[in-house]
Amino acid sequence: MCDLRVPEPTVSPGVTEAEVVTMQNLQRKCRSEDRSFLREWASAPLRVAAIAPSSATLARIITADIGPDTGPVIELGPGTGVFTRALLERGVKPENLALIELSTAFARRLEADFPGVAVHNRSAADLKEMDLFGGAPVGAVVSGLGLLAMPDDLVLAILDGVFRHLKPGGAVIQFSYSPRSPVRTGVLDKSGYGVERVGRTYRNLPPAFVYKITQG
Repeated sequence: MCDLRVPEPTVSPGVTEAEVVTMQNLQRKCRSEDRSFLREWASAPLRVAAIAPSSATLARIITADIGPDTGPVIELGPGTGVFTRALLERGVKPENLALIELSTAFARRLEADFPGVAVHNRSAADLKEMDLFGGAPVGAVVSGLGLLAMPDDLVLAILDGVFRHLKPGGAVIQFSYSPRSPVRTGVLDKSGYGVERVGRTYRNLPPAFVYKITQG
């Protein structure tokens, strides 16, 4: 959920009225993101695998190795844009970021919140046939998709499409609520992809684990 653990702001010594207004706006935006996420989850709980937006702590972990020198970045299942915002704060240029979001409601919100960022209201399984960044190789892929909730053939289609765009040695940075691999063993055996756990945080609802998926 939004990582904004502050009381209702009020004008006080050392806190100006302008700062109070800024904090109030941030709190309203945070609550709005939570409500949007819950509406989408209620309408499609299997598609929206999480029950709340990812925390800022998880966003920092999952984007830790990405920066302005990474080059083009694809984000799968950005939802309300928590990871998107972190990627931009890491120095990724808007024109070097492509968001793949199946939910039309989320996609419209992302377009409004992140001008200059390409938002594709499509399934991640379409990646194989999509032309992104003029064919330039992608430096990293960040994924918030619930791969464990998907059929094996769909997961394979997504990963095959991802690695069509990734540069050699590139990886999918994937989070999961499971302490075990976010990709089932059967998929790994068929594809030859490898999975390594690289981080975790308990400051998320539920606690989350971060993995790198690579091409063997």
